[in-house]
Amino acid sequence: MAELSGAQIVAKSLKTQGVAEVFGIVGLPVGPVAKALIDEDIRFVGTRHEQAAGYAAQAASYLRGRISAALVVSGPGMMNAVTTLGNAAANCWPMLLIGGSSNLRLLGRGDFQAAPQMDAARLFVKWAEQAQDPRQIPFLVSSAVRQAISGRPGPVYLDLPGDVIEATVDEADVKWEARVPDPTRIEVSDAAVAAAIEALRSAANPLVIIGKGAAWARAEGEIREFIERTQLPFLATPMGKGVAPDEHPLNAAAARTFALKNTDLIFLIGARLNWILHFGLPPRFREGLRVIQLEIEAEEIGANVPTEVPLVGDAKAVMAQLNAYLDERPWQFDDASEWGASIRAETERKHDENVPRFASDESPMNYYRPLKEIEEALPRDAIVISEGENTMAIARQVIMSSHPRARLDAGTWGTMGVGPGFALAAQLVHPDRRVVALEGDSAFGFDATDVETAVRHRLPITWIVFNNNGIGRGTATLDPGRPVPPNALSPGSHYERIIESFGGKGYYCASPDALKAALADAFKQEVPTLIHVELDPKAERRQQEFVWWKR
Repeated sequence: MAELSGAQIVAKSLKTQGVAEVFGIVGLPVGPVAKALIDEDIRFVGTRHEQAAGYAAQAASYLRGRISAALVVSGPGMMNAVTTLGNAAANCWPMLLIGGSSNLRLLGRGDFQAAPQMDAARLFVKWAEQAQDPRQIPFLVSSAVRQAISGRPGPVYLDLPGDVIEATVDEADVKWEARVPDPTRIEVSDAAVAAAIEALRSAANPLVIIGKGAAWARAEGEIREFIERTQLPFLATPMGKGVAPDEHPLNAAAARTFALKNTDLIFLIGARLNWILHFGLPPRFREGLRVIQLEIEAEEIGANVPTEVPLVGDAKAVMAQLNAYLDERPWQFDDASEWGASIRAETERKHDENVPRFASDESPMNYYRPLKEIEEALPRDAIVISEGENTMAIARQVIMSSHPRARLDAGTWGTMGVGPGFALAAQLVHPDRRVVALEGDSAFGFDATDVETAVRHRLPITWIVFNNNGIGRGTATLDPGRPVPPNALSPGSHYERIIESFGGKGYYCASPDALKAALADAFKQEVPTLIHVELDPKAERRQQEFVWWKR
């Protein structure tokens, strides 16, 4: 039979596992792997930085519900991607990072770009192994995929020494592995289902909280049915938005602070009581909070607040069980209750409070008016990526999500620089949908050059950069006689020129009317676009009752 190189075996193994695209940067020793991927009809997307490759791989994995991969060179290339492993681990997203490494035969001799790559990866992954013979590769790839998508998903790392990539073996000596099946959807006991419903029935102020774990589980149909049946108020974590549509009348997101402070029982569906939900502790929540927790990983049950009813299983399967229980024993929360009325009243109050911000014609602009213009221009199935402290936080309030997995952001780790990689992945996975990356000027600067990757691959992403000349609050001018403030960025920047230099189309907008026209034109383009929105450097989020970073 034919001789196969380690690179070819990698590509064939990834093809078997359903990998549709690989993101990365070529160089020693992984160049042959990238070529072999293309020969197997796997799309290779060369990015401008390894972090963009890793962020794109994890977003593509999340959006596809399977596995995608990043390919990076040895030493500093792999180290640049370690942050992406941490981000995937924090978000509970699968991804496969493949790192080239120094030759086995030169171990300990000071080979080119030698680094402790396995040690670095193990801090953040579910699984890490090194191939020491090309014939091991099919088994290692299948093991990596199984580990990444099973249970609570997460990142995995496969280390490929240069001499293993280059080595050849007879195909007859290679034992190929079958495609790893999708994980079994684990159900809970009938007693646990009954206990959950009875706990909800006993609560005066119940609240459903939907997390991105529910989105990963593809549980949107079951959750929407459950909300309709029970008429329970709900809110979502930032990337849980859209599992139940934001436009739903039972959505309590606009009254989030009020709802969290006053609920007596929460039903967590694929969400964790970490910093995003203020750990479930006072003063954000009341003392003695009762918790029903639907979670794939048993070790998460009871974290920070004791769980009254644990439901350890798959969100889609368990929500189907709850709906089946309600078939036999229908129950609906009293929509006329004081709890429901108070949430509606608070929602209306917050809406009225924002009306002047949405209607403002001031120039330079605040955050709210341009975000409202974007919300009105977006197709309902658009995928929105957002990052930058104010840009991301305010966009979550203004831009509605009607579909699951249609909002990606800085996530559990609060990682900035994810936007361009996430946008590349979203447009590749969903070529028929509008992808918009909302970027603060600081966040965009982490990986601005990957707009060139979008131009090169003809991905019609629209970037919208909110520029306030700083990190957090900016400044209108820099005094040459004084030290530059640590949060200041250069006033007078023109980020739209970055994409123009690569062949995309840019727009500069200093007024709502200019933005409206730019959005209309950008959404007609077949090339990537970038809209630069000039903001008042002092513009900021409305006053918050609780500041998230103060415990």
